[in-house]
Amino acid sequence: MKKKSILSSLPSVDQLLNHEDIQKLIEEIPRTVVVNNTRSSLQSYRTEILNMKDDDLAKIYIDINKLIKNIVIESKKFMAMNLRQVINGTGVVLHTNLGRSLLSDEIKDQVWTVASSYSNLELDIATGKRGSRYSHVVDIIKHITGAEEALVVNNNAAAVMLVLSTMAKDREVVVSRGELVEIGGAFRVPDVMEQSGAKLVDVGTTNKTHLWDYEKAIGEDTSALLKVHTSNYKILGFTKEVALKDLVALGNKSGIPVIEDLGSGVLVDLQKYGLTYEPTVQESVASGVDIVTFSGDKLLGGPQAGIIVGKKKWIDEMKKNPLTRAFRIDKLTMVALEATLKLYLLDEEKMISSIPTLKMLTKSLDFLQDEAQKLYDILLTNNSNFQLEIKDDFSQVGGGSLPLAKLPTKVITVKPNSMSVSKLEEKLRTYTIPIITRIQDDQIVLDLRTLKEADYHIINEGLRDITTK
Repeated sequence: MKKKSILSSLPSVDQLLNHEDIQKLIEEIPRTVVVNNTRSSLQSYRTEILNMKDDDLAKIYIDINKLIKNIVIESKKFMAMNLRQVINGTGVVLHTNLGRSLLSDEIKDQVWTVASSYSNLELDIATGKRGSRYSHVVDIIKHITGAEEALVVNNNAAAVMLVLSTMAKDREVVVSRGELVEIGGAFRVPDVMEQSGAKLVDVGTTNKTHLWDYEKAIGEDTSALLKVHTSNYKILGFTKEVALKDLVALGNKSGIPVIEDLGSGVLVDLQKYGLTYEPTVQESVASGVDIVTFSGDKLLGGPQAGIIVGKKKWIDEMKKNPLTRAFRIDKLTMVALEATLKLYLLDEEKMISSIPTLKMLTKSLDFLQDEAQKLYDILLTNNSNFQLEIKDDFSQVGGGSLPLAKLPTKVITVKPNSMSVSKLEEKLRTYTIPIITRIQDDQIVLDLRTLKEADYHIINEGLRDITTK
């Protein structure tokens, strides 16, 4: 009877909806959303009461204001964008969980103009007839890479699948066992090959593959030789792999096309900026390989896309494959990719400074020290509840790119005086604009390499708000 009495004292849905604060809420949020959250809030109270022991019922108190506040919070949370801006303080430049490459500020007007307008996506302006959506980027890709032809799909896994489906369906593809990589999310090269219809013939061993391994595997049913660049890991020590030029020579000798999956394709030599060697797309094309595939959203610094370059006769066949339509990119990806590629036509210094990924990868230690001091001074002035220190550390490239690269960087460590480090990390992560950090040696670490100057005041306000609430 006690529970029944308490339950009957709960306000009705209509009573809550008529509350002044809820009426104001309905002016800015759809009524259906507010009604649903009102019902679920009441149901939570009912469930809590029904699950309570009789001895605890005396402690129950129906707090109407708390109920109203919960309805307001949950309704606003429901209407908020799930995909939103976050601050990357981790030092991982191509952070897959945080969206990998940042698009350049210089292209945002071009992207928005196309996004908010009709466009000539598949219209040939000169003739007034239907055109190809790929024509907008093909010429510039060919110009930059030196390839005969190009095609763009929605990611590199799709590019590999389209290539194999076109060139090797129901036939054999020879690939080194040491290159059967997992590309993330538990998706693996053998799985992609299986879905394409190609038959995998793996040769060599995990750590060593010789040219004669490929030669011995070639038979009447061999359709292609595949080289997968291990961009997301390295095997060190007693190793051997076949150079692309040697595989191309074998392919030419045997009359068999050679395909290279570069993974995270790069269009500029990063060695001159102190990074480890990574083969450029231009080098692969110049080697004479028939087809090269690579990503648009990793070291290239553009939107998610899979780019296919190489011999025209093969890419013309791919354009006829029904998978091309299934894998095609939309107008937003197209304009973002075209605008990003146009930045590669600038002189190298201007290009590096205009593409966020390349700019972050090539930041000097002196620059990072100056930025660390700038952020440190801001935080020190307004936050007395933390121990702050500028330290040396290392950043990572991330995104399955340059796995051995350790980029010297400057970080600010934050040690809270009044809460645990894990609690501070949680509060920063759930702040109005989430601030994503890492924990190291029982301290919060903010890596200056992946922070923008505009982030500094948000971090400062976040730390201040966290300690004053």
